[in-house]
Amino acid sequence: MTNYKEIIGYAVLIIVLLIASQHLNVVVSGSMEPVFYRGDIVVVEKTNFLGIHEFDPHDVKVGDIVVYDAVWYNSPVVHRIINITEINGTTYYEIKGDNNQKSDPYYVKAEQIQERVLTFNDQPLIIPKIGYITIMLRGF
Repeated sequence: MTNYKEIIGYAVLIIVLLIASQHLNVVVSGSMEPVFYRGDIVVVEKTNFLGIHEFDPHDVKVGDIVVYDAVWYNSPVVHRIINITEINGTTYYEIKGDNNQKSDPYYVKAEQIQERVLTFNDQPLIIPKIGYITIMLRGF
């Protein structure tokens, strides 16, 4: 006879793991070194996760590390907000990788920001090196 409690336990575990995996982002470049490195995984909160708004992208501040849809790159970019400015009534964010000499080539609007890296005691939550598996499988 099947143990229904065990089946329910496995189902709950699978659901929790699926939700957790949607809040992890693999770092694919060295642009944020030494804060985190290629192959690290950062823990993020999302602007929209299944209809749940975990944070408002209009509330980000200088120093926050965000994941945004860049017009100049074909994958999401994980960089730090270094300045906030307003041009003709629209708020724009200047964003830069900590290890880069120059800011990203274009200002970013709040609508482009999809995730923010979670921090604990002002340090980003990182799972080191495990992301290399994904990098190898995806060919980055």
